[in-house]
Amino acid sequence: MSNSNNQSKVLPNKKERHILSLSGGKDSSALAIYMRDRNAWRQRLGKAAPTPVEKIEMEYVFCDTKEELPETYDYLSLLEAYLGKPIHRLSDERGFQHWLKVYGNYLPSPNMRWCTRMLKLVPFEKYVGDDEVYSYVGIRADENREGYISHKINIKPVFPFKEDSVTREDVFRILEESGLNLPKYYEWRTRSGCYFCFFQRKAEWVGLMENHPDLFEKAKAFEKINEETGEKYTWSQGESLVQLSRAERVEGIKAKQKKALELEKKSRPNLPLFEILAEALNEENDEEGCAICHL
Repeated sequence: MSNSNNQSKVLPNKKERHILSLSGGKDSSALAIYMRDRNAWRQRLGKAAPTPVEKIEMEYVFCDTKEELPETYDYLSLLEAYLGKPIHRLSDERGFQHWLKVYGNYLPSPNMRWCTRMLKLVPFEKYVGDDEVYSYVGIRADENREGYISHKINIKPVFPFKEDSVTREDVFRILEESGLNLPKYYEWRTRSGCYFCFFQRKAEWVGLMENHPDLFEKAKAFEKINEETGEKYTWSQGESLVQLSRAERVEGIKAKQKKALELEKKSRPNLPLFEILAEALNEENDEEGCAICHL
């Protein structure tokens, strides 16, 4: 194989597989599109390469927590049709509520991301088994971070966007020129992931409440307050969803977001609307989410 500098000889009696894990987000989706016709996209984007890369048999997977946004499932169906291949849905059949009980009803948080581990990583590694796997990750050339890197020695990460110098601007171009564009949830949210993702900013929680009130109520029902200790188990740091959903609080969040959007538009008028929204929300919290969920 000459696909990547990360690749090495396959051990005897081991099956070699190429797997691209989708999150339902823009970068992993763009990577799937890109890898279907990598040589053609290199030429279209002006990414010079000394020699063409060989065609590989790619597997596409989506680790389904069963707590995803409807827009995510809709987009995966569109992507599946474009790729002309199935996207294998991987899941832990016991589901989120089972693991919530196992973890003592502690909601997952940035410091305790058991949802990512049990509902995303474990199903993926179970699907891989002991085969020699090249795991394709949608980290771009203009990013300084890593994606999901398994500790299993038979899973080797591959970063085609880094290898080919594909940037954020290129990703938007891939999505636009493929005809798929961005998933609909990007109109009010800047990351993929579960509807109750704890990395959502306040304005995104308001977006969930307005776009999917039923899911907002489901997320709210998971929150708990220990009457004896006063300890709160909430998704959004510093307040419960009951507090966040009060009319005066919603009005304040919207006003703050509007002001941030106006400042971004004024200072960077040529940015696409999605990027203006992303930058405005980053003013509140720019902490990176789990790569396997948010790429």
